[in-house]
Amino acid sequence: MKTICFCFKIHQPFRLKRYRFFNIGGDHYYYDDFSNEDILQQIAYSSYIPANRMLLEMIKNSDGKFKVAFSVSGIALEQMEMYTPEVIDGLKELAKTGCVEFLSEPYAHSLASLFDVEGFRQQVEQHTRKIKELFEQEPKVFCNTELLYSDEIASLVADMGYEAMITEGAKRTLGWKSPNYLYRSTVEPNLKLLLRNAKLSDDISFRFSDYSWNEYPLTADKYIDWIASTPDEEQLFNLFMSYETFGMHQHVQSGIFEFMKALQGFAYEHDISFSTPSEVLKKYKPVGIISVTHPISWADEERDTSAWLGNILQQEAVNKLYELSERVELSQTRRIKQDWLYLQSCDHFYYMGTKKPLPYSPYSSPYEAFNNYMNILGDFRERVEAEFPSSIENEELSALLKQIHDQEKEIDKLENEIHALREKSYRKKKV
Repeated sequence: MKTICFCFKIHQPFRLKRYRFFNIGGDHYYYDDFSNEDILQQIAYSSYIPANRMLLEMIKNSDGKFKVAFSVSGIALEQMEMYTPEVIDGLKELAKTGCVEFLSEPYAHSLASLFDVEGFRQQVEQHTRKIKELFEQEPKVFCNTELLYSDEIASLVADMGYEAMITEGAKRTLGWKSPNYLYRSTVEPNLKLLLRNAKLSDDISFRFSDYSWNEYPLTADKYIDWIASTPDEEQLFNLFMSYETFGMHQHVQSGIFEFMKALQGFAYEHDISFSTPSEVLKKYKPVGIISVTHPISWADEERDTSAWLGNILQQEAVNKLYELSERVELSQTRRIKQDWLYLQSCDHFYYMGTKKPLPYSPYSSPYEAFNNYMNILGDFRERVEAEFPSSIENEELSALLKQIHDQEKEIDKLENEIHALREKSYRKKKV
């Protein structure tokens, strides 16, 4: 039986204000609060809120047969709590249906998996706590920033206990293979891989209202027919797209909401179901292994990291940022920790891209984006080095970090022992 696994990405960065060289050392607040609130509210009322209502209606009308998943960055959740709490309420209502799964990802939607292993782990743990707090779910499936994946990342994710990852069904990785199967990692055989079907995902998210597309207009029955006509052995269709597809990338006048609502009826006529990623793992077995020595993503035609690391500006900014990672990890200053997260969002480096025009960039050019970011990073570096001067050698920092980690482990051990003793004492009193 064929199944469709919908997964929607939600992420919004904390956009940076215009920050001049002369602000360094005097202004330690980096964010454009007005733009962040205004943009998020526009997106929420045009996309997130009506899309939440649409999905809830679809779930109720199908008696719980319609299923979806979300990958929502911690930074986006923070902004929703501040500016659009009704979006959080809608997501909570969806979570209560039991038909919606929330996935784990790096809290800041960062590139940490490529540059900062320990920071990557910490962000994933922080994101998991946030999902538990808001939606009372503990994620079992991992979705890295922009679907970044490699054998090395697979090992990190498997070591954190995840059962599966979602990544791009990139042609240079798959070769002749189809993305419409469940796979597993070549280096971590127990880590299953759900591969995004790029064509079917982009048909909805990018081409739906494109008058020049030879398949325009796309109707629900036509779309389901495409899936139904695939070979019988191809049974898994992972459709991963931005949640802004509904109402922003594809405006309400395009009929995108009506298209989605009609999908389930035609799917059931062809005996096609809908599943969450965790349900996919129970229904299907991996048919082969995937090896990825160089990182892939879902970005651009290249499906690699060049959207964020493709030119010298981006590489310089990223390298200068992650040079600070060990010192930031030692800091106990809340604002430094918070700024560290916000400055890691991959969007900041995306805005420095020179491959093509960037329609959603708040900057007039990639060079303006670079200069603005580096000015802010210069001030941030001064704040970090005021706590931990650059005169401290990396060996000393490593020793301090090891001491802190050992202390944290000892504290956790003692807390567990105290908890066990309290439980034992409580049981004795009860007897």
